[in-house]
Amino acid sequence: MSAAQPVTDSSFQEEVLNSELPVLVDFWAPWCGPCRMVGPVVEEIASQYEGQIKVVKLNTDENPNVASQYGIRSIPTLMIFKGGQRVDMVVGAVPKTTLAQTLEKQLKSTE
Repeated sequence: MSAAQPVTDSSFQEEVLNSELPVLVDFWAPWCGPCRMVGPVVEEIASQYEGQIKVVKLNTDENPNVASQYGIRSIPTLMIFKGGQRVDMVVGAVPKTTLAQTLEKQLKSTE
């Protein structure tokens, strides 16, 4: 079972922008209640789409550079990157179905 991997300001380029697979990035912080609610959903997505997408988590408190680079104002924010570009995003604690639909849309557009 693949769990969401932590990424940092320094590993973001390598892990997300240079990834062969589409990447779902969960921007979160430990003090954020909705982030804790969406955490298990993100983990389920990581398992469900193993091999199709890469799932990573970025702690915005510890990694402010990437967060500000992408204009993260509210968390949780979930962004999907493909080929080094941000292609979609979901803000807030959304149900798994919403997140899965957003991902499916992006996975279909690569075929």
